[in-house]
Amino acid sequence: MNSNNPFFKSKAFNNTSRADEAVHQATVIDYNDTMSVSGTINKSFIMLLLLIASAAITWMMTFNGYNPIVLTIGGAIVGFVLVLISVFKPQYSPYLAPGYAVFEGLFIGGISAIFEVMYPGIVIQAVSCTFVTFIVCFGLYKYGVVKVNERFRSVVVAATLAIATYYLISWLLSMFTSFVPVHHGNSLISIGISVFVIVIAALNLFLDFDQIEKGAEQKLPKYMEWFGAMGLMITLVWLYIEFLRLLSKISSRDYFR
Repeated sequence: MNSNNPFFKSKAFNNTSRADEAVHQATVIDYNDTMSVSGTINKSFIMLLLLIASAAITWMMTFNGYNPIVLTIGGAIVGFVLVLISVFKPQYSPYLAPGYAVFEGLFIGGISAIFEVMYPGIVIQAVSCTFVTFIVCFGLYKYGVVKVNERFRSVVVAATLAIATYYLISWLLSMFTSFVPVHHGNSLISIGISVFVIVIAALNLFLDFDQIEKGAEQKLPKYMEWFGAMGLMITLVWLYIEFLRLLSKISSRDYFR
């Protein structure tokens, strides 16, 4: 994420003995070639539209009697691969981010349809919860109620890594043994874990907002708008999936009463 801004590479920062010459040799910043908050927001909307459009494919397949499992799983795998590539090659984000939105949309549409068949009305509830959480977090960040400092960032990142590690270990154990993860089922402990994960996912939104704002302040390259939008979309997808899981657990408890 080093800035390629020509201003910071100007000889004006390397030659202080001749100020006049340095001023004449300085390169003027072209703000059209640097990251901006508005540009990132626009690209986030583009990614959201792409995700919704592709999600409609596997959603309609399910309710038309077709099995969307191949596209659903394939979309999740390809989306994950694109995220990994973007981490190491952020300059390719203008191509990777839209691709991620399309393939992740296939996954979201398929998984949403499955949950909707099992628990009618759950999708609109999960979408509403995700939207409300995003608005609340954005408002808290915008008006300075929640400030992202190093301690806040460290705690959220550590908690996120702990959750990812727990999910990975649980998945591996359940694949090769008879181990049943604690977060499975609809017990109160399982519901409590889902609530905790949702809180951590929501806190990651503050990190996304801060990254976008800091990137714009540092005049990062224009392609970082796509990178920032992609990070925000990843968090929203995670938050939405966790809401689906939580609501399904609560609905199943009500169903068996």
